[in-house]
Amino acid sequence: MKPKIHLSLIALFIAFTLYNCSSSNDPIEKPEEENPTPETLYFPPIGSDDWETYSLTELNWNEAALQPLLNLVEEKGSKAFIILKNGKIVVEWYSEDFSATENHTWNSAAKTLTAYTMGIAQKEGYLNIYDSSQDYLGANWSSMTDQQEKNITIWNHLTMTTGMDYNVENNSCTEPSDLLYKNEPSTYWYYHNASYRLNLDIITGATGIPFTDYFNEKLKNKIGMQGVWIPLGCFNLFYSTARSMARFGLLNLNNGIWDNTTILSDTEYLNAMTNTSQNLNKAYGYLWWLNGKDSFKLPQYEDDFSGKLIPDAPDDLIAGLGKSDQKVYVVTSKKLVVVRMGDDSGDTTFGPSSFDNELWIKINALTN
Repeated sequence: MKPKIHLSLIALFIAFTLYNCSSSNDPIEKPEEENPTPETLYFPPIGSDDWETYSLTELNWNEAALQPLLNLVEEKGSKAFIILKNGKIVVEWYSEDFSATENHTWNSAAKTLTAYTMGIAQKEGYLNIYDSSQDYLGANWSSMTDQQEKNITIWNHLTMTTGMDYNVENNSCTEPSDLLYKNEPSTYWYYHNASYRLNLDIITGATGIPFTDYFNEKLKNKIGMQGVWIPLGCFNLFYSTARSMARFGLLNLNNGIWDNTTILSDTEYLNAMTNTSQNLNKAYGYLWWLNGKDSFKLPQYEDDFSGKLIPDAPDDLIAGLGKSDQKVYVVTSKKLVVVRMGDDSGDTTFGPSSFDNELWIKINALTN
């Protein structure tokens, strides 16, 4: 199958001139070389499908490594795959049964959208993440005692440290009968979907605006994303195009600023969101996964694992990771955003999988 990749025209050669020496002792003045990958980020226009591109030649990337990367992407059941450098598209690939205009679920990668929206709500004064979540969910939102409810903060919901029982029949549902006490808040980390899901209700309760409307107004529309939240059973899933996921990654690459528009100015919150939020799982921020730590925990497991989350990925990588290998990676040091949507790669997990490292080995071969 022929990959669909954006490759711009071959880069122009940079002309240069050496100045003549007035004497053998005069220093030779060398011209400054133009940087082929300037640090200034590009932002695609809002309301347009236009998106500028880089060629592999312009970036001096390894063209021989492109096809092996795309072969892996295809073999692992992917539907869409995008690499941005400095905001411009370098690679854009779709499977034969998918396209740039089709929507796909983010699954739990959309948790990052919720964390971001929570930061906006706090900046606008609707809430403080150290408030009790009961302040916005109301009393008796669970089967816990009143005091047990009051002890759980919004911060606990953002960091997976509510202490609620994850051994219930369905730990993704938010009926009071599914929300039971197990541990004191902030003393135990477990990837508990019901605990996360309540963040949407907290934002609604705090702002007085339905979560989806607030999200659309404050985040989605401002950066030119499209997409929709769809309630499915116990879940509320976000569906969008791969390019919309890339837009969100680019917003995070630029620390909350889209072109000249600040979406979230609370740098303290942004920094806390994308760094270790607690010592129970060093690889977890506010609903974001973090690389480069010396240990991590995984969904569905209670144990600690030693080493980095994705050993061959850059240490400063942050990621939204969802079931069936929905992925948005952001790497500030390399000015990269990488998006992958599709079916699971063979590991049925709620977030990180072995495919993460396989993918980064191939990405490194291309970009290095």
